[in-house]
Amino acid sequence: MDAPQPIDLETWPRRQHFEHYLRTVPCTYAITVEVDATEFAAAVRRAGRRTYISQIWALAQLVNRHDEFRMTLDAADAPAVWGRTHPSFTIFNAERETFASVWTPFDPDYAAFHDAAAQVIAEHAGTTEFFPQGAPPPNSFDVSSLPWTSFTGFTLNIDGGSGHLAPIFTLGRYVEREGRLLLPLAVQIHHAVADGFHTARLVTEFRELLAHPDWVTD
Repeated sequence: MDAPQPIDLETWPRRQHFEHYLRTVPCTYAITVEVDATEFAAAVRRAGRRTYISQIWALAQLVNRHDEFRMTLDAADAPAVWGRTHPSFTIFNAERETFASVWTPFDPDYAAFHDAAAQVIAEHAGTTEFFPQGAPPPNSFDVSSLPWTSFTGFTLNIDGGSGHLAPIFTLGRYVEREGRLLLPLAVQIHHAVADGFHTARLVTEFRELLAHPDWVTD
């Protein structure tokens, strides 16, 4: 694993914002949106692919497109950017009513990632361990799913999490409205690394990926 690349603070436009929201006024925020997933759901069904894995890949593709969602603090407590980050995601054990956290290396090739993630899920589906693969790598971000309910708001309360700079995504159950399938998506992010503009851009790009899901069947 490559070390994160330090940011040149002398030229970084976000330096003052970062320092303010990380140290002076530690601040995270969350936004919940509904994303039209009608075309996406149909494409996944036609291709015989798995919905959750496909959602995870789409989010990972976007996280790896933008530096602000791959940020961390280096050993000197200075801001740095991972070259690539990998999704860590939850899988549910219905018998125990608990979940495990697993991860799969991100691959920009959707089909390759899908197959690798499906193998990880199959291998650990009945696990009794919280982290059956061991601790996820430091260059990872979290995705979880609540397929049992839709929601219009979702916020995580992370005690002492002011140094957690990676985004956290929560997906909900589809809701049908006027013939369209809508997917609840909650994004939690540290204000030190991203403003509303950056998160809104990611949401817009996620909408576009789901509206034009050619990548599912290519």
